[in-house]
Amino acid sequence: MRFGIIVFPGSNCDHDCYHVLKNLLGQPADFIWHKETHLHRFDALIIPGGFSYGDYLRTGAIAKYSPVMKNVGDFARAGGPVLGICNGFQILLEAGLLPGAMLRNRSLKFICKNVFVRVETAETSFTAAIEPGRVLKLPIAHAQGNYYADPETLNELKDNNQVIFRYCDKSGNINDIENPNGSKDSIAGICNRSRNVLGMMPHPERCAEGLDGNSDGRLLFQSALDRLGLQSR
Repeated sequence: MRFGIIVFPGSNCDHDCYHVLKNLLGQPADFIWHKETHLHRFDALIIPGGFSYGDYLRTGAIAKYSPVMKNVGDFARAGGPVLGICNGFQILLEAGLLPGAMLRNRSLKFICKNVFVRVETAETSFTAAIEPGRVLKLPIAHAQGNYYADPETLNELKDNNQVIFRYCDKSGNINDIENPNGSKDSIAGICNRSRNVLGMMPHPERCAEGLDGNSDGRLLFQSALDRLGLQSR
């Protein structure tokens, strides 16, 4: 399985994703510069975190016009698995590949800390190996992670089981105190109707090796390999 990691001017989590995929899981992985337009050699795409184009206008608003994004859309519509992390999630929203939008954190401050999220469904390539209801400890680092969607869209997400992660406490309880940014319905990650495009604000690539005592993030990447019957090192 060959992973492609898309790099925009301002991306800063691309090498973290590469390290997890290439060095920890032993999978072929390549960087994709945002001006590239040929993605046929890849089996899955990662849009990493960072500050694409300096977050000018709003997060992801300029990146969606990069040449590669048309091909990302084609790749996704053909059923290819796509994972957008933090800024990658914001880009997927701006590009219309996921519904909703991102607002400033309700505190109006940048937040960088570990949070707990509850896995709501295993029905995506990146959660296939994770039991629903399991609580993961993952780091966040964002200023605009306050997920918003109108009531009709929120109802559709719930009815179609498209909410993949919700902020929670360490026991899995959902409450406003544990919601770090004010996201509607404590949403930390969603997928599209076809379940092959997943966007999430927490950073699984930053806690995949266990050097800090936490390797929960590795489960998401391992899930993608398990879905295709591949083995990691």
